[in-house]
Amino acid sequence: MQAPGRPDEDTRGGFEHGGWAIPFADDVSMQAMGTHISAQRGFLFGRRSYEDILGHWNSVPDSPFADALNNASKYVASTSTEPLRWPNSTQIAGDVPKAVAELKQEPGGDLNVMGSGVLIRSLLPHGLIDEFMLMISPIVLGSGRRLFEDAPRSPLRLVDSRITTTGVLIATHQPSGSAADGDVPES
Repeated sequence: MQAPGRPDEDTRGGFEHGGWAIPFADDVSMQAMGTHISAQRGFLFGRRSYEDILGHWNSVPDSPFADALNNASKYVASTSTEPLRWPNSTQIAGDVPKAVAELKQEPGGDLNVMGSGVLIRSLLPHGLIDEFMLMISPIVLGSGRRLFEDAPRSPLRLVDSRITTTGVLIATHQPSGSAADGDVPES
């Protein structure tokens, strides 16, 4: 999941494949992302993803996502003391899973996590992820940060899938129980 959009997006750990997802972008994937972004009540971000995603889409002329991102509420898990520079942004500090659980109780729709693998992995053990929309590209990079690295076992149920014109599988999964519930299919 590291640096899908630009060569300089995230070079941590010497990652040299930045921009790997660009050749696979098409109207189908852009429409899926646009629909997903515009249907949200707000967004949860880690600080790095917040700065990168909003910084990028606010610098793209005629950006298809800038208005939706800027107008939505943004909740940023961060220990930084730097102010949040994009409109409608609120910092979450301290017990992030507890704060997210409280946010989820508020009315008004879903909260979307974009990027932010560390944040996702911190929420997963607390049952705070209701759905994953995964865009699986037909490429093996062999290096880089992974979404489910060191994540707990979490059975998922496929609820939707489609394939783009470039072979990207857009798979939507929801949690289907836990190993403790005995709700895990036999392998």
